[in-house]
Amino acid sequence: MSAISATSVSRGDAPRNAPSRVILASLIGTTIEFYDFYVYATAAVLVFPVLFFPTGNDTTALIASFATFGAAMLARPIGAVFFGHLGDRLGRKTTLVASLLTMGIATFLIGLLPTHENIGVWAAVLLLVLRLAQGFAIGGEWSGAALVATENAPAGKRAWYGTFPQLGAPLGFIIANMLFFVINNALADPEHPGVASAAFLDWGWRVPFLFSAVMVIVGLWVRLKLVESSAFENAKQGGKVTRMPLAVAFKDHWKALVLGTFAMLATYVLFYLMTSYTLTFGTRPGLAAAQTAAEAAGTPFDPAAYVPGLGYSYNEFILMLVFGVVFFGIFTLVSGPLADRFGRRRTLICVTAVIALFGFTFVPLLGGGTAAVMFFLALGFTLMGLTFGPMGAFLPEMFPTNVRYTGSAVAYNVSSILGAALAPIIAVWLWGLADGSPVFVGVYLTGAAVLTLIALILAPETKNIDMEA
Repeated sequence: MSAISATSVSRGDAPRNAPSRVILASLIGTTIEFYDFYVYATAAVLVFPVLFFPTGNDTTALIASFATFGAAMLARPIGAVFFGHLGDRLGRKTTLVASLLTMGIATFLIGLLPTHENIGVWAAVLLLVLRLAQGFAIGGEWSGAALVATENAPAGKRAWYGTFPQLGAPLGFIIANMLFFVINNALADPEHPGVASAAFLDWGWRVPFLFSAVMVIVGLWVRLKLVESSAFENAKQGGKVTRMPLAVAFKDHWKALVLGTFAMLATYVLFYLMTSYTLTFGTRPGLAAAQTAAEAAGTPFDPAAYVPGLGYSYNEFILMLVFGVVFFGIFTLVSGPLADRFGRRRTLICVTAVIALFGFTFVPLLGGGTAAVMFFLALGFTLMGLTFGPMGAFLPEMFPTNVRYTGSAVAYNVSSILGAALAPIIAVWLWGLADGSPVFVGVYLTGAAVLTLIALILAPETKNIDMEA
């Protein structure tokens, strides 16, 4: 008996995917997606300011680097519309394969790019183009993975199945950053341990981007073995597939689009503050250390223009971040059973209220020494898992089958512009505005959480909807 026939269930005797295949197919794609994004985010802090944006000013170069990081978010809604249209018209499987290929090729090509030293400003232009291609691909990746998980989930376990695409975020972070960690240490300059070596800047940083090709091949192998979900097949056989899913989503489900977008806002802001911003803030030298380094190098230094950080080495802080991300992964999985038992809306409202309070801990915890910083990371990533996990079920459940891919993709990715695209840039600006204090960055997170709370209060509970109806 074949694996598919052994796991057949019917509404119409349609073949169903084995649970292990559903979990692996939804998990591996988002792991690659977040791996690619974290590889870029890490490079945006460590090497891109030097290799692609040599402006002569550290802060300006960092903001330019983060601007390309955020530019991908602008392409995500376009990708959401394109892949959402394909997913609602042709099916989930074909669309997931296309989005994964696009993402993998773009990431691989970043690893082959010439730098500013080779071709001048065109290096930054090409980096931006490939970053936009990454964003375009990711616009369709998450929603497809979430639909594979939730549309194939057993009764009463939809939120738990929906956490597996979300688990790709902590797994991708750990794989990407530990790979950078190993390469950075293997190529370290013994005379300047806190500075990226010439070998790392020359070719070492390229390895994580090129390694993405291996992960994409594995992901494609898993996804090509999927069969279409019965929810989509029912819609297709019943003549419910619409020619213009985007138009139908905006016409008939605009409220779900708006509420879904703002429901994700605090999640996105927290996500990128806990990863990109904390890495920048944690590894930026303090004022005295920066001044000493400038004097030793014989370069001019203006204390009034310098924005200090915590002064940890990259190696120290990346291990601290990985420690925090372990909590992210654990509580992503914990959130699924909670949302299945108590409902998505109630769970998210409670967690978002705590996120709003968490914004007020930035100053005391980030300024309280190593133990306090570790606690800050563990707490922040715990909240990240608890808010991110239920979204894998909550957003798809807000839309009917014939516009589910498009609706959830547009809400998820428009929120990425409001939250993820702006968060690193706003955080760096607020950090400078407060002369190196993270106080305004915390207030920014609290404000985003308040907007999300309003959206969640207005949103319906989706726990008991029938996704195959």
